[in-house]
Amino acid sequence: MKKFNIRKVLDGLTAASSSSSSATAQPGTPRENDVVQETLQSEHFQLCKTVRHGFPYQPSSMAFDPVQKILAVGTQTGALRLFGRAGVECYCQHESGAAVIQLQFLINEGALVSALADDSIHLWNLRQKIPAILHSLKFNRERITYCHLPFQSKWLYIGSERGNIHIVNVESFTLSGYVIMWNKAIELSTKTHPGPVVHISDNPMDEGKLLIGFECGVVVLWDLKSKKADYRYNYDEAIHSVAWHHEGKQFVCSHSDGTLTTWNIRAPAKPAQIITPHGKQPKDGKKPEPCKPILKVEYKTTRAGDPFMVLSGGLSYDTVGRRACLTVMHGKSTAVLEMDYPIVDFLTLCETPYPNDFQEPYAVVVLLEKDLVVIDLGQIGYPIFESPYPLSIHESPVTCCEYFADCPSELIPALYSVGSRQKRQGYSKKEWPISGGNWGQGTQTYPEIIITGHADGSIKFWDASALMLQVLYKLKTAKVFERARGKEEKPSTDIVDEDPFAIQTLFWCPESRMLCVAGVSAHVIVYRFSKQEVTTEVVQLLEVRMQCEFSAVDSPDPGGEQTPTLPTPAASTSPQDSEPPNQLSAGIDSSDGPRDNIPCLQVRSSPLKQSPGYQVELVVQLVWVSGEPPQQITSLAVNSSFGLMVFGNSNGLAVVDYVQKTLLLNLGTSELYSPSDPCQRQPRSPRKPRQPSGGLCDSNDGSNNSEDRCKSPTSAKMSRKISSSGEQKLELDGKDNPFTRSRSSSVTSIDRESREAISSFYFCESFPRKSDSLASPCLLVGTTQGSVMMAAISLQPGSDQKLQQPVSFASCGTLVQLKGGVLTMALLDAAGTLLPPSYEPWYDPNASDEEKEKVRRRRPATPPSSQEGQDTQFAVLCSEKQAKVVAMPSQTCIYKHNITETSFVLRADVVQMAGAYCIACFCANGHIMTLSLPSLRPLLDVNYLPLTDMRIARTFCFSNLGQALYLTSPTEIQRITYSQETCDNLQEMLSELFTPVETPEAPNRGFFKGLFGGGAQSLDREDLFGETAAGKASRSLAQHIPGPGSMEGMKGAASGVVGDLARARVALDERGQKLGELEERTAAMMASAESFSKHAHDMMVKYKDKKWYQL
Repeated sequence: MKKFNIRKVLDGLTAASSSSSSATAQPGTPRENDVVQETLQSEHFQLCKTVRHGFPYQPSSMAFDPVQKILAVGTQTGALRLFGRAGVECYCQHESGAAVIQLQFLINEGALVSALADDSIHLWNLRQKIPAILHSLKFNRERITYCHLPFQSKWLYIGSERGNIHIVNVESFTLSGYVIMWNKAIELSTKTHPGPVVHISDNPMDEGKLLIGFECGVVVLWDLKSKKADYRYNYDEAIHSVAWHHEGKQFVCSHSDGTLTTWNIRAPAKPAQIITPHGKQPKDGKKPEPCKPILKVEYKTTRAGDPFMVLSGGLSYDTVGRRACLTVMHGKSTAVLEMDYPIVDFLTLCETPYPNDFQEPYAVVVLLEKDLVVIDLGQIGYPIFESPYPLSIHESPVTCCEYFADCPSELIPALYSVGSRQKRQGYSKKEWPISGGNWGQGTQTYPEIIITGHADGSIKFWDASALMLQVLYKLKTAKVFERARGKEEKPSTDIVDEDPFAIQTLFWCPESRMLCVAGVSAHVIVYRFSKQEVTTEVVQLLEVRMQCEFSAVDSPDPGGEQTPTLPTPAASTSPQDSEPPNQLSAGIDSSDGPRDNIPCLQVRSSPLKQSPGYQVELVVQLVWVSGEPPQQITSLAVNSSFGLMVFGNSNGLAVVDYVQKTLLLNLGTSELYSPSDPCQRQPRSPRKPRQPSGGLCDSNDGSNNSEDRCKSPTSAKMSRKISSSGEQKLELDGKDNPFTRSRSSSVTSIDRESREAISSFYFCESFPRKSDSLASPCLLVGTTQGSVMMAAISLQPGSDQKLQQPVSFASCGTLVQLKGGVLTMALLDAAGTLLPPSYEPWYDPNASDEEKEKVRRRRPATPPSSQEGQDTQFAVLCSEKQAKVVAMPSQTCIYKHNITETSFVLRADVVQMAGAYCIACFCANGHIMTLSLPSLRPLLDVNYLPLTDMRIARTFCFSNLGQALYLTSPTEIQRITYSQETCDNLQEMLSELFTPVETPEAPNRGFFKGLFGGGAQSLDREDLFGETAAGKASRSLAQHIPGPGSMEGMKGAASGVVGDLARARVALDERGQKLGELEERTAAMMASAESFSKHAHDMMVKYKDKKWYQL
């Protein structure tokens, strides 16, 4: 993975993107732009966000609509995430970015009220696909601390830090003149301020009675009609929350000393009951020891049995280091449920939305700092529900990300089938209770897969089709290695203090299903996909010694450059017969001398049971060299057709034959510059163990003895010296070549930064030399200093012959030089179509030989022939600063485009769009650009992210068909599109949050309750809070701000007409009819829609007694 210079990033943030392009053609060369007809135009591109997946970052509040069955989560950064059934989720953002302190649904009305830390409240319209704010109210003189919106009421109570309560009409978002002042609520004899309002709720049986909780411990039952306090309840501990019994005769308070007090409303003198759920009861009858605060309590009744009391916090102080707990008290039983993270909030889900009926709780939603857990209250042991949401992206921090749109259709079922066996057991058998909303009617049907690499060495495959996200399969790469059991056993060879297994970069070939992973400890693992379980007795290991070419470190080494330490599969498979692979006879102990030939991690020596899915084929580890740790791997590529894997770092590159488990090539970067004679390298099996005992090498292949092997150029001496400067192919912009400097025993950080690292690879079939007329296998190599080199690969035809015949490489020198590090390379044919690297179709490596042979028919190679003087290919090369297109085999640069002068490109990919190909770039200054191919015309340039950070820089990736993504927070993936077609269809593709549902019937009062007045008492709040009765509120108290969604809300009915218009427009277009008539009709129908909207508004004004949401 590329390392970014932070100063470089910061310089690029504010810089504007500037670009210039030039096309040059050599005389006598045909103009390629005359040959290639480009179809992509700027009209094909438009940038917009599509969906956000993952756990809401830094959650702060939560609400649930029990009728719509939609969950809302607010965050500390002002984000709003809404969840329904699997695949139904939505993201919105408050412009201010202030923390969301509370959320309140207008139950079954398709609306949500949010209260923010900047003392503003907002009304969101959820009846449209992308929710919008209808109204906002900003308080100027009061700090908001608590909100309460009674069920089926339009009057919102707002408590303040000063202890006052204001009332807002949610229809018009205006303040009522009715205010409950703190000094009227508390007793006149009280000398101190009661503190902020921490709770407001109305009596479930009497809407005219409002229960107000103040922080100091005072609770007041306020009579709204008479405007005075009926009762005051005093307790000497601060209050955190209050909960009613549904009959309205009792309520429970949770306190800062870990106690719960239960009060009868008509007995304010003392609590009816005081309990400390987690307090130790002293034997002498004294008060139990104080505990931690109970932050929230909920009191829910059932018709058939004991009530449930659910609370968070309240643990005793002696439980230091204990994880956060949720306590469920039901009858005489108390269950303490440990959580993985601190609890932010919880809600008890009940069968009824009516507060004055038996609540019948069935689940508890627990919002944790980094997870969302739903507990089933209906089953013994309170199991959790299996979450259908992709909330585990951050289970371990994401370190790299890749996105594959339009991949082979059989991949997702294959990954799902092996991943389904990994699922945990013990979940609740019931359906996920948050089940609202409907899926979008998208036309996008192509398969999409996202791969995330994580800090713990795990890799997750996600199904990202149709704007959804679902985990398919999880691979743990750390299983290959021994784990240190304790800190004292931690190996001193680590080059990273934490997360030694973290994924640095990965390469995946969807067609062959080959996966190659590079980790931060300078290790590479090659995986094959298999549907069968297998036990690997001995993990195949290659140890590679890569070092910088400095003459000062010459040291003879008897071990040779390649020290594979394990027997071939044909040898004995008993692990105890061989010496543990990483125990070397010399140079291990730093006290004896510099650390040498030691890998950073120890591959496990015991048999490895590998489940169906990705199974280890080969582990490659770079080793320490003369006291210097191996450099981290910066680039990686695999080609299944050639059976080769190549990786590079700041020292050079290595080519490995993963079929034969051999190292074929180990070159310093500088050696690529001089096209010397091809170095033939025979494939060979791994070396014999260092102790020639136990008959470990009774391999059937007799040719694999040390005499027959072709020696690598560095097997005689471990340290290569650079060729003389006369042989150097290229001088890099007049700078000192770091390879020519003498080197001390330690390399300074500046020296490391200045090394030329390998930044990009591309396997292809092209023309390595200008004189070539037939395409042959090649490897393109890009470096961090902008050089693109070509190496010819000589492979014998036929898979069987390849196992015996030598494979040779020839460096053909520099193809082209670009400004900045090379990011991506690709090859186009003469028609401008991408020539993807050849691949071997997937076959199960554990299947029978007959089945393998059926599949292992390599695609017949049809190399394009080049007539004399005619170019048949275009090499597309993109760096941090510019893009070039080079005609092959003449190696003429025919197009050049300077992408940016003042910033630099972080990510570039050659992608397919609308049946053609283009380069998509993401710059450090936040610009997203696309360039046509092959002429490099700018098609899109949008300043998308004005500020970027390292996480976005590390995870941003483009894919085909106009898709891209990045990690917008440590827990969330943001997907965007740069396709005009996807933007146009986005409304249809997005899920719907609101669905028309009948509100349940109100509970039956019963004959006797109706007769004697024992049922719920209703209240006409309009008479109390309306302008005629209460007057107008002070204008300076709060400012009303109409939201951007107001007009959309008014035109709700009109939007359906416009949607029909769009569909009609497409249909007429297809029939070839003129668009002029359609535009006129569209305008007329839009005018009709406006008129309809106006009439709807007039109707609303006319029928004021009807509810606003029924209009």
